[in-house]
Amino acid sequence: MLSPTSNNSKTHNYHVGLTLVVAVWLVIVGVLVVNGQSIVDWWRLRGYVPPAAVVTLANDDTMTSYTRHLFYLNRPQLTPSVNGFRAYCPENLGSIVLGCYHPDQDGIFIYNVSDPTLAGVQQVTAAHEVLHAVYARLSGSERANLNSELQSYYEHGLTSTQVKAEVKLYQQTEPGSVMDEMSCTFGTEIANLPASLNAYYSKYFTNRSAIVAYEQRYQAAFSSRQAVVAQDDDQLASLKSQLNSTEAQLSSSLNALNSQQSNLTNLRNSGNISAYDGGVPAYNSSVDAYNAQVQITESLVSQYNQLVAARNQVAGQITTLVTALDTRVTPRQQATR
Repeated sequence: MLSPTSNNSKTHNYHVGLTLVVAVWLVIVGVLVVNGQSIVDWWRLRGYVPPAAVVTLANDDTMTSYTRHLFYLNRPQLTPSVNGFRAYCPENLGSIVLGCYHPDQDGIFIYNVSDPTLAGVQQVTAAHEVLHAVYARLSGSERANLNSELQSYYEHGLTSTQVKAEVKLYQQTEPGSVMDEMSCTFGTEIANLPASLNAYYSKYFTNRSAIVAYEQRYQAAFSSRQAVVAQDDDQLASLKSQLNSTEAQLSSSLNALNSQQSNLTNLRNSGNISAYDGGVPAYNSSVDAYNAQVQITESLVSQYNQLVAARNQVAGQITTLVTALDTRVTPRQQATR
């Protein structure tokens, strides 16, 4: 038979053990609460080895360790085919949509533009999409502060017509995500931002200016060619005006020549040879003037045609660049998806 003391001792030990178990579980729960996201991220990234192209994008964009973590967490994919890209990024903003981010850190997909003239577009797209992943992880207060800064800059500081057009497009197509999209667009396309926004982006890129430089570089592939086409169009309009004027003069001169020739023929047929002979030099002078006008017109036509060919060549380059960025899916492609 156990003594009362022994029973009390066993009961005490039981309570001590139960307390320890509860304490351990509380510690485990606390660790999970505090570090739950890190544990989930670790689990999702286990065994993941980023492809060389993905690492290069992260390096080119000067991503900080945190940004790189989110980038890799989304397992970025560079898809070279329109079908493959649209399978992950349904078309919702027109043909030139070069990347997309899936909510809840569930993927980043980038259209693999291979045209070397557009070098830099993938870097800008990668930075844009990873900023979506950053925005998704902001706390409520952080997001509210950022949204206030973005709205203030949009209303009082934004001067880029291109970025304004992009924001308007987002307002029409994604009204619930305008702030998110502005955070990505401003950070990758605008060089000079207010100090508060620069401080925000500096947490995610060590050299944001490198990203903006990529954007400016590939945009210049369009803008420089568009400027050439616009200049050529102005010159063609001027040449066309000159041609119209010269052709009108030629028509008038030809009518005058025909009239002179008819008069000379009548003089000769009527036997008035002296009058005929007297009128021949003036007629020949008019013919020389007409032929000179013809040569000027032919030179203008040649110049016009050469400029049209040069202009169309540059316009064709623009079409080629647009095609390289065109991620529309044709009906045939949709049928085979």
